[in-house]
Formats: sequence, structure tokens, C-alpha cells
Amino acid sequence: MILTITLNPSIDRDYHIENFEKGKVLRANDVKCTPGGKGLNVARVAKVFTDSVMATGYLGGNSGNYIKERLDDLNIRHKFLSINGETRSCLAIHSDDGSETEILEKGPYISREEHLKFIKLYRNLIEDKEVICASGSLPQGLSIETYKELILIAKKQNKKFILDTSGDALKLGIEASPYLVKPNKDELEKLVGHAINSEKDVIKGAQCLLNNNIEIVVISLGAEGAMIFNKDYVYKVNVPTIKVVNSVGSGDSMIAGFAISLIENYDFELMIKFASACGAANAMEEETGKVNIDNVKDIINKINIVKKKI
Repeated sequence: MILTITLNPSIDRDYHIENFEKGKVLRANDVKCTPGGKGLNVARVAKVFTDSVMATGYLGGNSGNYIKERLDDLNIRHKFLSINGETRSCLAIHSDDGSETEILEKGPYISREEHLKFIKLYRNLIEDKEVICASGSLPQGLSIETYKELILIAKKQNKKFILDTSGDALKLGIEASPYLVKPNKDELEKLVGHAINSEKDVIKGAQCLLNNNIEIVVISLGAEGAMIFNKDYVYKVNVPTIKVVNSVGSGDSMIAGFAISLIENYDFELMIKFASACGAANAMEEETGKVNIDNVKDIINKINIVKKKI
């Protein structure tokens, strides 16, 4: 079973406004509200392929109740810690010229007492879980070592931990040797402390992460696909050209693909193809954290992988 962790979830509110201008009174043509947060995107995509998924994290207030209700509508099991603060909202304003303006709230402050309660909940939740996916930013009040703490707890129970975050939370999480990490090129540059200008640089940077006893390192290269590292090999993934509608959430969809592959015991190359196809299929949808199974199957058959020893 898969457990997804979203420590700083949100209600994502999308507004479509013609001729968006600062300082004007504007009316939205279309408004959409969805449960947001990278871990919840992972849960939604994983649910397409399996019922063996559960979501956890912190939720509070009316916004938190709304997210729980929407997860219930999607038949996604969840067990969040209720907090005193109000779960945040994140706004995306889409204009007819193709521009997008985002307003991201910081989110609630998590007290020490709430964190300790979550750790107790987490220890219980992971007992029957094979794969744990922790994604996204940390809310106010939590130590930047929080993901590192969660990884170490999971490893004591021999669980596979997938970490998808950034900054110091990623850097410190890597010290605990999660099973899989997925930095993009910019994040890899920050981790290794120098510019990444070639595939050779990507390989050297990924080797630094592998040296931390990480089993799988996925380096996202955007439109250029991805380079995936395991033991002494690198796999360059070339995804077929698709019609991109909304690429937001594609990384989360890829994480869901890896998690599904691990609980289904796919061989490594099928795992890569399936995860990559999930990421690409999400980009074909208007809604974030959504894939069409038929699109996934079609893309898998068209993915090309080049494997070489490093």
C-alpha cells in the first residue's frame, strides 16, 4: 500500500479572467477549486490505478474540511492530523493572453505539540504501507529536518521512501538516504554547488546523490525528458511528442507512477516507462493530478530508453 504525505496542503483556486490588470475590478469567467498540494496530486493519480493508497498530513479549519470532503468524493482514503490553524489557499489567475499570476499563502503554523501528534500518527500509519511518498514544501513551524526525521522512522520499518521536495528540506532529507529522490536541474545545481551545463555534469551530480545510498535518482529535464540513475547505470528517457495542455503536476504524476511500480514489482525498465508515461499523460489534461489510462498505455509503447553504464 502507498502512503502520500502532504504537510502543507491547500485549496487550489483557479480563476479565468479576461484582460487581467492590476488595480481593476474584475469578474471571473470560470472558477475551479481543487484539493492542492503535491502529495495530494500523487494520491489522485495513484488512485487511478489502485485502491491501495492513503493520504495524510495536516488539515485545519473549513478549508481542511473541504479537502477531506473532496477526497471522500474521490474514494481516496485519508487520515490527517487536525490542527488549530486554517489550511491555506493558493490562487492562480489565468488571463486570455496566456499569462498566469499565482498567489501562494504561507499556510498555518504547526506547533510542536501538533508535530509530535503527527509523528505518533505517522508511526501507526506506515505499519501496513510499502511505499511512502512525501512531497512539497514544509509549513511554518516545522524544522527543515522534518523529512529527514520521517525517512529515518520509515527506514527502521524497512519501508521505501520517495522524497520530492526542494531546498534545505531536500538537502537534509538526502542525508537520511531515501529510496528515491527527484530533483530537477536547478535543484541539482543547488545540491552540488555548481552549474549543470551538460549530460556529463548531470551524471556527476547524480553520482553524488547515489553515494548517499539512494537507490534511484531521477533528474527531471523538463521537455528533454529525464535521466534516471540506479546503481551503475543511467537511463535516458525520451518521451514522444504530446499535445501539452497543462504540465502542472506532471512531476507528481511521475512520482505516483514510481510508487505504483514499486508495489506492483515492475521490472526497472517498465517502472521507468510507466512513471514517465504518467508524467506525460498528466500534461495532456487540463486538470492537475489527473491521467487517462489509455493515454498512459499509448505513451508507454512509444517511450525510448537509452541505457548505459556510468
